[in-house]
Amino acid sequence: MSSEVKVPTLGESITEATLGQWLKQPGDAVAQDEPIASLETDKVAVEVNAPTAGIMGEQLVKEGDNVEVGAVIARIEAGGGAEAATAPEPEAREVNPPGAGENIEVKASEAAPAGDDDEPHLTLSPAVRRTVLEHHLDPSRIKGTGKDGRLTKDDVLAAAKLQKAEGQAAPAPAPAPAQKAAPAKAGERREERVRMTRLRQTIARRLKEAQNTAALLTTFNDVDMSEIMAARAKYKDLFEKKHGIRLGFMGFFVKAVALAAHDVPAVNARIEGDEIVYHDYLDVSVAVSAPQGLVVPVIRDAQAMSFAGIEKTIADFGRRAKDGTLKIEEMEGGTFTISNGGVFGSLLSTPIINPPQSAVLGMHRIEERPVVRDGQVVARPMMYLALSYDHRLIDGREAVTFLVRMKEALEDPTRLLIDL
Repeated sequence: MSSEVKVPTLGESITEATLGQWLKQPGDAVAQDEPIASLETDKVAVEVNAPTAGIMGEQLVKEGDNVEVGAVIARIEAGGGAEAATAPEPEAREVNPPGAGENIEVKASEAAPAGDDDEPHLTLSPAVRRTVLEHHLDPSRIKGTGKDGRLTKDDVLAAAKLQKAEGQAAPAPAPAPAQKAAPAKAGERREERVRMTRLRQTIARRLKEAQNTAALLTTFNDVDMSEIMAARAKYKDLFEKKHGIRLGFMGFFVKAVALAAHDVPAVNARIEGDEIVYHDYLDVSVAVSAPQGLVVPVIRDAQAMSFAGIEKTIADFGRRAKDGTLKIEEMEGGTFTISNGGVFGSLLSTPIINPPQSAVLGMHRIEERPVVRDGQVVARPMMYLALSYDHRLIDGREAVTFLVRMKEALEDPTRLLIDL
């Protein structure tokens, strides 16, 4: 008797995914709720867990195939249930929540000599696996500090640092067949074709749809960051001591957006058919870089949050974006987007809106530039701001007013506290 493995519900409005990787092969023992496959959705990676213990049977789809919610993708055959249920240690049987990212198994007999590790196998998250491969480490020789003894990214980085300090030579990774080929001859040119991930395909499609649908326009302004930098320098230690998080720039910008959007509500609105939908709340989509591409988790009700709440939420999003553990529902919705290209060194850009939103704010790097103050040319830490918007809904006057309100608030942060 066999059990069917079906594609789970993936979130609101998501009806299809791509089979990214099989984590179990036919004939492998499987424990109940153990991850057996990884799906790529438009936003995050989602694990498919075994509905029952047994032996991995027929796989009905191949890696790279598109599958619909509820579709049967594999079967688990009865037999070997007790053996399968007891083989993994507790950390491998733990059920990861949807969106926690794919896991990969490394058999102890292959990862380390007999007797060095009593665990039958280790389960690594995508971020941990990448870090292990990057530093050429043996995961079975690293003590995990995560839940149930799981390895964390910090564990691997600490082991890599220790190895470097001790001067131990890292074992070279097994070279791929292609690497064994003779080096390219002088003047020889090569090409490599790599299939786009589902996330990258979705990003490409949505950005092109935005260009085809919206009347995009970008307006600019610059901001003197002297006062904000002085406030951070003065209060950063007290802030971190009280809240356990660094005081960054994003809290000031989210607060300034909330203040400016109150005066220019069209920036926080959207077009739906022949109607304009205004919001009395501000849900800010924060563009975050992830290994698979750009993702935009949402800070809900940002207008009502404190600086500490905003900074904690953003730090959590950034960490889980790198680990691949953001949930689908955390990236749905959003009424306005902030994209910080300055962290990568960008001086100026024209960001594209994230439909159905009508505007996106682009932040850029801070650099000292000559400006005139009281008739004198002085150096000031300046940042360019860019507001891209849908001209069908937002007029140029409104866009300029929005940026001016932000400039006033950021150059005099007291305005953020007294709502001016």
